[in-house]
Amino acid sequence: MAAEKLRDLSQPIDVAVLDATVAAFFVTGSKEERAAADQILRDLQANPDMWLQVVHILQNTKSMDTKFFALQVLEGVIKYRWNALPVEQRDGMKNYISEVIVQLSSNEASFRSERLYVNKLNVILVQIVKHDWPAKWTSFIPDLVAAAKTSETICENCMIILKLLSEEVFDFSRGEMTQQKIKELKQSLNSEFKLIHELCLYVLSASQRQDLIRSTLSALHAYLSWIPLGYIFESPLLETLLKFFPVPAYRNLTLQCLTEVAALNFGDFYNAQYIKMYTIFIGQLQTILPPNTNIPEAYSNGSGEEEAFIQNLALFFTSFFKFHIRVLESTPEFVTLLLAGLEYLINISYVDDTEVFKVCLDYWNLLVSELFDAHHNSDNPAATVNLMGLQMSFAPGMVDGLGSKVMQRRQLYSNPMSKLRGLMINRMAKPEEVLIVEDENGNIVRETMKDNDVLVQYKIMRETLIYLSHLDHDDTEKQMLRKLNKQLSGEEWAWNNLNTLCWAIGSISGSMAEDQENRFLVMVIRDLLNLCEITKGKDNKAVIASNIMYVVGQYPRFLRAHWKFLKTVVNKLFEFMHETHPGVQDMACDTFLKIVQKCKRKFVIVQVGETEPFVSELLSGLATTVQDLEPHQIHSFYESVGSMIQAESDPQKRDEYLQRLMALPNQKWAEIIGQARQSVEFLKDPDVIRTVLNILQTNTSAATSLGTFFLSQISLIFMDMLNVYRMYSELVSTSITNGGPYASKTSFVKLLRSVKRETLKLIETFLDKAEDQPHIGKQFVSPMMEYVLADYARNVPDARESEVLSLFATIINKYKATMLDDVPNIFEAVFQCTLEMITKNFEDYPEHRLKFFSLLRAIATFCFPALIKLSSQQLKLVMDSIIWAFRHTERNIAETGLNLLLEMLKNFQHSAFCNQFFRSYFVQIEQEIFAVLTDTFHKPGFKLHVLVLQHLFCLAESGALTEPLWDVATVPHPYPNNAVFVREYTIKLLSSSFPNMTAAEVTQFVNRLYESRNDPSEFKKNIRDFLVQSKEFSAQDNKDLYAEEAAAQREQERQRMLSIPGLVAPNEIQDEMVDS
Repeated sequence: MAAEKLRDLSQPIDVAVLDATVAAFFVTGSKEERAAADQILRDLQANPDMWLQVVHILQNTKSMDTKFFALQVLEGVIKYRWNALPVEQRDGMKNYISEVIVQLSSNEASFRSERLYVNKLNVILVQIVKHDWPAKWTSFIPDLVAAAKTSETICENCMIILKLLSEEVFDFSRGEMTQQKIKELKQSLNSEFKLIHELCLYVLSASQRQDLIRSTLSALHAYLSWIPLGYIFESPLLETLLKFFPVPAYRNLTLQCLTEVAALNFGDFYNAQYIKMYTIFIGQLQTILPPNTNIPEAYSNGSGEEEAFIQNLALFFTSFFKFHIRVLESTPEFVTLLLAGLEYLINISYVDDTEVFKVCLDYWNLLVSELFDAHHNSDNPAATVNLMGLQMSFAPGMVDGLGSKVMQRRQLYSNPMSKLRGLMINRMAKPEEVLIVEDENGNIVRETMKDNDVLVQYKIMRETLIYLSHLDHDDTEKQMLRKLNKQLSGEEWAWNNLNTLCWAIGSISGSMAEDQENRFLVMVIRDLLNLCEITKGKDNKAVIASNIMYVVGQYPRFLRAHWKFLKTVVNKLFEFMHETHPGVQDMACDTFLKIVQKCKRKFVIVQVGETEPFVSELLSGLATTVQDLEPHQIHSFYESVGSMIQAESDPQKRDEYLQRLMALPNQKWAEIIGQARQSVEFLKDPDVIRTVLNILQTNTSAATSLGTFFLSQISLIFMDMLNVYRMYSELVSTSITNGGPYASKTSFVKLLRSVKRETLKLIETFLDKAEDQPHIGKQFVSPMMEYVLADYARNVPDARESEVLSLFATIINKYKATMLDDVPNIFEAVFQCTLEMITKNFEDYPEHRLKFFSLLRAIATFCFPALIKLSSQQLKLVMDSIIWAFRHTERNIAETGLNLLLEMLKNFQHSAFCNQFFRSYFVQIEQEIFAVLTDTFHKPGFKLHVLVLQHLFCLAESGALTEPLWDVATVPHPYPNNAVFVREYTIKLLSSSFPNMTAAEVTQFVNRLYESRNDPSEFKKNIRDFLVQSKEFSAQDNKDLYAEEAAAQREQERQRMLSIPGLVAPNEIQDEMVDS
């Protein structure tokens, strides 16, 4: 095949043959030809000398695909090997690329026809600039500006290059370049911006060419966010931009530039310019888009450009108000303009486009939270007042003046805020608890999948509406009740209107004073129940039912204070449990559970005017209440009733209630076990197996809420349950052994395994929820050693349940050191046989993998002495399995492995076997951790990789290791101490792994690690920089490297929310709400 001679790069490559190979791959080849061409092109790309052929290829080919292939080769070299090339080769390539760009862009025809090629060359040039400028190509900006002045097409392309450069340095640099390099490039761009600024102004004032003006505005847009402010405010730039704004062809680009200027925030120095800019802007806007325009309608009927204009307008207003709204509040004439802008923004917020709404919503959330903070702090005089982002503490005497300012400001915004309440109520997003939705055909159905975007939007809208409610409770209440009346009168009756209104009502729970909330809710619930009575039609009733359930579920405080309402609501839920419309029963059971968890005491005490507690009444009619429910709904119901019983403090009554609750399943269980004693075959009937499964699931649900109090019930069925478990287990094993690998997929075997799993789940749930009483643990663990553990070891791999591993992990986590004596038996039963299942590859038995390592971690944490007693072969198996775990690309398994490794390192460091352990494993662990640290598949484990390395480096320096880590027999010259050995070993390891880094760079990195070993954040930063420098992580999403910082921020935000009434929904607060 002619293409084979392409591999010989000792002479100029045959471009015609290369063209044919590239064409075979992209266009003309058969399947076989394409595969062969693919292999050759891959080999060429991998050849380190291939890039020397690039110029020859670009000069001699006419094929665009071949040109792109050559540029791809060149891009790889620039990214990873540029600094290692000789200077003359670098300069030659740089000059050639520059010449081709100038040649193609100096001619209008070639610039248009070869646009894609020129764009790719621009990208290559910017990659070179990132390496060589400013140190090795000092004249880059002057050269570029000089070239731009020679012709309008070259100028247009220079603008594209300038835009690319700004984006590369400012937008895409994180994780691409070291902190030092980014800083250097930013300083250079800043210091040389004068030339770019003059060029842009010259083009905008002198050129008539539309494409050139557009690319200049586009380049400016990339620079405006970071250039020195004088270039914007002390030059004609702003006036020039405002002149272009009314021109349709430039309107959107100009608006983007003005938005960048609006988003700048550096104190009050340029306030006058901002006022002038805003005043001119609003004047022009009122001509382009008159204030009485119906913006949502205009948006839905508009062209793409017009839609983009509305989007950009939202961005401009939100950016300007975010930083400069205070300036506009200062005098009455500007206040009018400010209110006009807010009016535009409220109208834009009604546009039916998720992205536009998100932009507006984020700003509304910011504005109302700022107004609320000021209002909140003025009610609390000695508080710190947050004005314009400045934290200032005031003495109580000073606050009076401040308080009146806060009131004036609230007054100023009262009208827009009232309109904003209407907007939030009209557009409220669907909360997670609502399961009933309208499908695309207009039918009411059960929701099948959660939409995360909607949930995020709901969270922000809910927070915004709570702030708005705090600012004016009366207006919030009036608007909601007015809308509810219109639903009742039929004036605004529609599913969507009722939904958004009820979601809004539910979302402000906890934000009103209790007496106002009570009054408000009495009216809301009464109206909703009336609406349910007077409205006809199954779908309509389902929508109203869903809304009643959502609203009552959000107000546990109200229900606890009003027993009659609580009882009415619960009876209404029981009514809905007979309603077969999709989703209604599910929601009724979910709401019942939620209400019981928050009001459980109310159900076990005798209320005024009643003869027995509600729970007793409920248990009497239990069979009727649940007769129309599906099994999974019955289980939820049992969990709810279990929650009520758990609140009963009298043990005798509690046991009586539990017996009554479990009477139906226990009766069925007794029948089945009785039949089985006469004939074991009875248990093999699929319908009987399903019934057994259902009974066990019902028990698990009750155990979930009853915890320790479930002891009498589980004791009743425990031994029979284990016998059924063993019998089903043997059946599964026999079926799989006789039926081959596919037997495990049959419905019969799956059903049997479901019973086994549910048995394990029931025991695990009970032990996990029960109080920490070792005697309970001992009572249940001993029989399980034979029935469960020995059974696991005996089974064929496909019949082993992973839940056995998680059950014993739970037991060890719960009963800790009291399980020490049992660990050897657990180890013997599960360790070897599970390892054989999971170490053949990374895919089989995924459930067993995670649970196996969780069990190991529990043993290492609470029963470490048992690990020390292992033989060295067994310990090696444990360590190998840990390394296997953190090499895993499945995030959960890798993280469990790393956490387990950290436990082992800490425990062995403080044991008598410290030297022995680390002599065997220190070097191997370090090597393996560096391997996963520099592998992009393991990025999520970054935080733990860093902790392990830090632990090792601190250990080497600490003196805790008194024996050498190196092999004394093979190292002729002993090291002075372990620290020196680890340092030299690390340098050697990294130098051989990363030949693209110089010895000096590697040594410098290792020294920095040693210096920062006691400073976690500095240590982490050094490793991040190393990952960028070694080019292992680049041009990818590096957010995992910053995950820890993000988590700290989330916790801080939660604490802030807890301090404001209503912001954390009553149902999300984990405390035991006082409901006595």
